[in-house]
Amino acid sequence: MTDPSAASPTPADVHLPRSLVALFPGAPRRLRAAGQTVAAVIDDLDRQIPGLRNRLVDAGPVIRTHLNVFVDGRRVAIDAPVPPGATVHIIPAVSGG
Repeated sequence: MTDPSAASPTPADVHLPRSLVALFPGAPRRLRAAGQTVAAVIDDLDRQIPGLRNRLVDAGPVIRTHLNVFVDGRRVAIDAPVPPGATVHIIPAVSGG
């Protein structure tokens, strides 16, 4: 659960991939989530869409290997800061040969 004192004054604008949203009928692809770190933003997303955190985070906790998280265009880890009003994209990793 997100500590209210850890929330950003201006929530981040979060963009979720269609493949992830499809697992949660009725969930939006774009929403606002508060937190000063990626972990706190994910906690707030999970509060809004219960079960979402388990699809984003592995034990450790770390972002699942098949996902990338970008904050204002920069790829980041789960402990990265999220500035007020940032744009966060969660994007499935692309692989192939």
